[in-house]
Parts: sequence; structure tokens; C-alpha cells
Amino acid sequence: MTAAYQPIVPPYGGTLTNLIVEPDQVQDLLAYAAGLPGILLSERSVCDLELLATGGFSPLDRFMGKADYERVVEEMRLRNGYLAPIPIALPIASSQMISLDSDVALRNSRNEVLAILTVEEIYPWNRRETAVKVFGTTDTAHPLVAEMEQWGEQNVTGALRVLQLPRYHDFKNLRHCPSEVRAKLATRGWENVVAFQTRNPLHRAHEELTKRAIAHVNGGLLLHPVVGMSKPGDIDHYTRVRTYQVLAEKYYEQDRILLSLLPLAMRMAGPREALWHALIRRNYGANHLIVGRDHASPGKDSTGKPFYDPYEAQELVDRYSAETGVAAIAFKEVAYFGDGYRETDQQGNHQTLTGTEVREEYLNKGRDLPEWFTRPEVSRLLRQAYPPRHQQGVCIWFTGLSSAGKSTTAEILTELLLEHGRQVTLLDGDVVRTHLSKGLGFTKEDRDTNVRRIGFVAAEIVRHGGTVICAAISPYRDVRNDVRKMVGDNNFIEVFVDTPLAVCEQRDSKGIYASARRGEMVNVTGIDDPYEPPLSPELSLDTCATTAEDNARLIFDYLLTEGLVRHEE
Repeated sequence: MTAAYQPIVPPYGGTLTNLIVEPDQVQDLLAYAAGLPGILLSERSVCDLELLATGGFSPLDRFMGKADYERVVEEMRLRNGYLAPIPIALPIASSQMISLDSDVALRNSRNEVLAILTVEEIYPWNRRETAVKVFGTTDTAHPLVAEMEQWGEQNVTGALRVLQLPRYHDFKNLRHCPSEVRAKLATRGWENVVAFQTRNPLHRAHEELTKRAIAHVNGGLLLHPVVGMSKPGDIDHYTRVRTYQVLAEKYYEQDRILLSLLPLAMRMAGPREALWHALIRRNYGANHLIVGRDHASPGKDSTGKPFYDPYEAQELVDRYSAETGVAAIAFKEVAYFGDGYRETDQQGNHQTLTGTEVREEYLNKGRDLPEWFTRPEVSRLLRQAYPPRHQQGVCIWFTGLSSAGKSTTAEILTELLLEHGRQVTLLDGDVVRTHLSKGLGFTKEDRDTNVRRIGFVAAEIVRHGGTVICAAISPYRDVRNDVRKMVGDNNFIEVFVDTPLAVCEQRDSKGIYASARRGEMVNVTGIDDPYEPPLSPELSLDTCATTAEDNARLIFDYLLTEGLVRHEE
């Protein structure tokens, strides 16, 4: 029987971009690229390159040039007038030796050549303006605002010849480029396609929303989870995809759902990102998008206020729906009332849980999730991936001036944790500089490199369920926030050792301040280099009125309260 083909919405701009060179050209171009200067792509740029190459960002066919970039930041449009809510650029350091009208090889972290870029433009960009206009904030608690501090000062653009896409070995049967998804959708015969954007597991409320959406559009569901970069601390994509698979197979009509993975690097830009997601889903063949209450939001800022207003994303997608060709399916919050799921604007007692509350009330305590909240199969998978809180990794990060008392307090805390059965790694700033960061100086760049190295090691220890205590001056707020992002917000405890400079100078066990005052040392934090105190640390310690041991026990009690240390039976 011949499959019925149903016309689906055309790509945005009319044509699906394809930047991949013909197979018979690849070997010659790889040989040519071997002698070219290179740009090492970040994980984010690798994701962007893949979606540029396969048409996910159509009609965009390159990293944005200056005119496009600036208009996108200001007006959410390319210079040709097409909507483009998020700037897609390739940042490089100003010191990088790249010249106009030359070819450069774009390489991934394994030094594999992915593409050749012919340099047509190199231009500076404004971090602050991008932060304010795209993300609505300069608060480095926003993961992208913090990350941008690491990006190069200039952007580079030009024609792309993509030689190979990133190679994946997981879920290969679910990884489809836009043309492949469109071909699959065309054979389904659906009148409409509604896409669901998710970076979290699907629970019963999500299941209810998606099934309502299928009925509402009289079509089918493109379940399209992000498996590129998402919010730091999100559940890993391996666990999430396994939950999608079991739900798609057991709880949806098979002729009404298509599960496919999206290698997108999210920006967590709230309303702008929701509009971006609508355009991307159109390129994959969807003409409807379910838009959540807090779509693509990173949560709360440093003051505890949400970065974006509720339903702001739904309103923006709806405002441009005629132009994008993608209608927003906007549900209010759905809660369980005991007799089923209903929208929460109805009266009555109801049950809701956020992702954080789920971890706190169930996963962190080693309990199965309630069946009204999620399917038993999902609960089992999440229990496997997330052990009880006292078995999870944790990073306790001490920050403060030299001689503030960080190392002394950290050493006492280490002994307390060992006494209670927690295996601990102590990364002291001075010791790290001797071994891990030997050769680094005290410029801002070297300080940032040192702190990020400590953060990288700490994140790996935490990822494998260990406890790590870090004691380093770490004077700059943006880099500490970057480390928090690497470790994961739920498992990062920032401890501000709040000792006044005058007291630190009196202690001056290493003679640093005295040398700085005599002019023998430069770049000394607190003297001729700034220290930026945390805005909202988990704990602040007073070392003038409180002993190091009492402060260590204060931290230990906090860890007990948070469930990161198990209470003795």
C-alpha cells in the first residue's frame, strides 16, 4: 500500500538551507583543510554549525555578519527582513591570527575538521548590549550572560563548506535532520503538526497537554526534545530520551506521534527563544508549537526574581504567528485535582510540583514519584539517574580575600565530613597553583583560567558523586557563576568568607599585603585588583566574631539541612 503524502508547511524563507558539500569533494577538501589555520569551536558553536548546515536555522546560511547581528539584537530581524530572534555568531579572540579573504578550518574538540569558512568579515560586538536586549539582563546569574564573558571580542563570518556533521553514537535511530523529519511527516498524512519543545522529562501534566494539543489541531505530535546544550543542572539527555521512548511507545497512539532529537544549543532567552523555537520547528515541518508558561527560562535572578514574566513567551509567539506560520498552543498551568488534570484557574484543591520540588520531595529522599505526577516507568528511570541527596556529589566553594580564613575553615570542614562518612577532595588555591596551574600569573586572564581549571575538576568530581571543597580567592563574580554553571546549581554551595581587608592585612600570613603596600607585588586582590563579593551566596561567614571551627560546623549543619550529609541513625 502506498503511503499517503500530506503537504506540510514549507521551511521559513521557502527553501531548506543545505551547506554540506557533495561526498566526492570531501576527501580533497579535508586534505586542503589540514594545512589551514583553524578555529576551535565550542560545544555551542558545533551545535549551531550543525543546524546551519542542515537547514534548522533557515534561511540563515552562515554565522551572522555585523549588519545581521546588530539588527537581530535590536529588532529581531535579519537585514533582509526575515525574523531572527537570537543572534547566531562565531566569536573569536582578537589575538587570533585570521585575515580577510582567507580560508580557515573549523574544528571540534577532537581536532576534527567539520567545515571550511571563507573569511569575509571580522567585527567587534557589544557584550552588554547583547545581554540587555537579547536576554533582558546583565545579571551573571543568567547562564548565557555569564558564558558570554568567556567569548572572544570579535565575531567572524563568511561562506561555509561543511565537510562532516558531528558524530553521535547514542540514539542514532532518533537523530534526524530537518529534511528527514519533513519526509517522515509527509508520509503520516497529518492535517497539522504540533511540536513540543522540552529539555525535561515528560510527566503526566505534559502528557495531558500534548494529547490535548493533538486533538486540538486534529493532527500529530512532533516530540522534539533538545539534546544539545540546555540549562546547566538539567537532567542529562540520556535519561530524558529514555523516558521519552517509553512514553511514546506505551502511552501515545503510534500513528499520532513522531519522536526526534534536536541538537540545539539553547540560550535560555525566554520570550525571544520561544519565537526562535517556533521558527526552528517550522523548518522541521511543524505549524504549531506548544509554548509553556515559562518557556526557555533559566529561572530566577540574583535577587530571587524570575528573569521573565509568566506567559510572556506565549504572547510573543502569538504576536508573530501570522508571519512565522506557526501558531502557539498556549495552555495555562495544568494540575491534578484527584479526578484528572485540569487547568489551575478552576476552583478546588489541586496538586502541582515543579522539577525542583520533585527532586527535593522524592528523588533526593530516594522515594518513587507519585503516579499522579508521572508514569511508573519514568519514576524508575529517574530514580536510577538521581540517587538520594546524601549520595549525590556536592561542591563547597569558599571565596574571599587572601588570609580571610578560607583554607583553615575548609580543612576543618573536610575532617567533619570524613568523620560522617563523606569522602572528600580538597582543592586549595595555593596547592592547585603548584600542580594544576603551574606557570600561571596573576593577571585577570590567568586568574580566570586558574579558577576555571579548579571548577572543571570540581564539576567532574561532583558528576561522579563525590564531595569537593574548593578554597580559592576567585575574585571575579562572573567566573564564579561560570563554575556554578559547570557544577550545577543544585549541587553548588558558595561560601563567602566575609573578612574585612584590614583584618586580612593584620593576619597576612603569607606577607602578600605587606609586599603589595611596599610596591613589590602587583595585581593583589583588595589592593590594586578588585574583589567582587557574591550577591547571594548560600552562606556568609564572619571570621572576626566566630572561630574557624564554629564556622565549619555552621557549614556542616547547612549540609545536613540540605540533605547532602545523612543524619546519623
